[in-house]
Amino acid sequence: MTNRERRPDIHPLAVGLPTDGREIERLSHRMIDEKISEMNVDPSISPIARRVIHATADFSFGESIRVHQEAFHRAKEAIAARRPIICDVRMVQVGITKTGCETICAINDPEVLRYAKMVRSTRSAAAMEILADRMDGAIVAIGNAPTALWKVIEMAAAGKVNPAVVVGLPVGFVGAAESKEALVQSELCYISNVGPRGGSPVAAAAVNALALEAANNN
Repeated sequence: MTNRERRPDIHPLAVGLPTDGREIERLSHRMIDEKISEMNVDPSISPIARRVIHATADFSFGESIRVHQEAFHRAKEAIAARRPIICDVRMVQVGITKTGCETICAINDPEVLRYAKMVRSTRSAAAMEILADRMDGAIVAIGNAPTALWKVIEMAAAGKVNPAVVVGLPVGFVGAAESKEALVQSELCYISNVGPRGGSPVAAAAVNALALEAANNN
C-alpha cells in the first residue's frame, strides 16, 4: 500500500464511536433525554431544552429555559403562514435550517448603518427598527444583542409591532439577563432563559425546535 492509499490512523479513543451523522445525533439525543429526565425538566419545554442542549452541551439550559404557554401554537401558525424570521445577527440566520421560511438579517444593510449612526444606536437595535414593518406575525430570533431585544420590547409596548413569538436568548454580561427578564415580564409571547447564558447557536436551536414541533404536530 502506497502512502497515498494508506488510511489515516484512527485515534484509540475514537475506536468504536459512530461515524454516521444521523446515528451520532440519535445517540446524542438519547443521552440528553436521559439526563433531562433525571433533572425533571418540564415536559412542556423539553423540545426546546433538548435542541438547545444539543447545540451547546450545556445542561444548565434545562433549568433556565422559559417558554410562554402559547409559544408552540403561535410559532406553528407563523411557520404555516410562511411568515419571515427576523434575526439580529447573521450567525442566528445561518443556524436556522428547519423552518422553510424566509430568514432576514439587516445588520449589515447600508440603511441600517446610516440609521444607527444618526440615532447613536447599535446596529442590531437599528435593524429591528428598520425591519419593523416585517415583524407582525413573524418570529423574531435574537441570540447576540440585548439592545435588539430591548428595542423589540420597546416597539411592542408602543404598539408598533406585534410579532408571533420572540426568541430572546442574547448572551453577555451587560444587559443580557436584564433584557430577558424584561421580555418574560412583557406582554409578548416568548422563549427565553434566566441569566447571561445564551448566544446565536442557542437562539437558532430554539427556532429549529419550534419548527420541528410544528411539523410533528401537523
